[in-house]
Amino acid sequence: MTGYDLVLRSRRVVLPDGERPAAVCVRDGRIAAVAGYDAVPGTDLRELVLLPGLVDTHVHVNEPGRTEWEGFASATRAALAGGVTTIVDMPLNSVPPTVTVEALRRKQRAARGRCHVDVGFWGGAVPGNVAELPGLHAAGVLGFKAFLVDSGVPEFPPLDSAGLAEAFGAVDALFLVHAEDPAEVGVAPSSSRYADFLGSRPPGAERRAVEVVLAAARRTGARVHILHLSAADALVPVVQARREGIRVTVETCPHYLTLDAAGVPDGATEFKCCPPIRDAANRAALWAALADGLVDCVVSDHSPCPPALKRFDSGNFGAAWGGIASVQLGLPVIWTEARRRGHGLADVVRWMAQRPAEIAGLAGKGRIVEGADADLVALDPDGEFTVDPAELFHRHPVTPYAGRRLTGRIRGTWLRGEPVGAMDPPRGRFLDRDATLGATIGRGTS
Repeated sequence: MTGYDLVLRSRRVVLPDGERPAAVCVRDGRIAAVAGYDAVPGTDLRELVLLPGLVDTHVHVNEPGRTEWEGFASATRAALAGGVTTIVDMPLNSVPPTVTVEALRRKQRAARGRCHVDVGFWGGAVPGNVAELPGLHAAGVLGFKAFLVDSGVPEFPPLDSAGLAEAFGAVDALFLVHAEDPAEVGVAPSSSRYADFLGSRPPGAERRAVEVVLAAARRTGARVHILHLSAADALVPVVQARREGIRVTVETCPHYLTLDAAGVPDGATEFKCCPPIRDAANRAALWAALADGLVDCVVSDHSPCPPALKRFDSGNFGAAWGGIASVQLGLPVIWTEARRRGHGLADVVRWMAQRPAEIAGLAGKGRIVEGADADLVALDPDGEFTVDPAELFHRHPVTPYAGRRLTGRIRGTWLRGEPVGAMDPPRGRFLDRDATLGATIGRGTS
């Protein structure tokens, strides 16, 4: 008897200090030890790689109020199928948005008993709710999202630069910002040509908005996070800000790293997102920034909608909803491209598990170390498949990756040490600031 509830052994375990043979020992839902491969008997994963469960901190679940768009049951089932064991829900597209404590409680009531993975919540910062921010933070939200440009839904309006600074000063919390400058974003023309839509949201709109965010952070000392950065040029002010000691982190998304504007067919509105997919040279610059740590992490920005809102009948990019649904596919999408570019699975884990968890303050997630939650994924790194929309679990099987050949198949997933599958009963829990800040995590390198 080992005294452990579960031991998983692999010749390839991805740990914070790299990939090596190890035995991961679990007791009471947490990693009790990371031992030598031959030190403890247990289940041998053979050729499979053992990863920490991914942490996706940018998911639009849309429930309550727009559950016909997605919902906690379908979104978290899709996440689980893709090796994501923790998501953080965005505050908008649900009705009401998460801009008051009561709205947070309504969302939690809607989610209770429906989550297949662990779920945290972001709050929202909008005009007129600055007095709500301290209470929301105390109620457990992990931070606050704000827009500088029209969000696409009227119940979540943007902040101007003064409102942004006021929000930053209202509470000591992480602020996440959709950074596009409204003065530089044009009205998308009624057109089926992707180039016309792309021209309405130029790279300069992102760079100018990032400058606005950093100026507010400079004045207030706030910790800020730039959401779904697509324009590599917008990283220039980030470099200077970090030299000044401004606390700023940056995320990008699988679609910006693997798709390019030239490959978007006219009328293919499943590719529409805001900010937009840009050209191949920009994509290469994002990969370089990711490799050197200027971009911190990769998250999905999973933002689905009913197919009718994508305007497939007309292919009108100007009228279509902007959002890409990919929470189930992020790992193989990124792994396929990353290894082609010479990166290893340790890089992918850092970008998609460890760094998102660190940024969100989820101390017990995203790493295989002693004391962390035993959220684990067995991956066949060479397993290939073709994306079939019929095999996707999010509510509406629309994706720009349909028919794409990808590498990396999930062969097993454990949530807090329990084996879980997408069709099993939900076992996910809510994560709040009390739970995440109270975690005690050791080095786990024995």
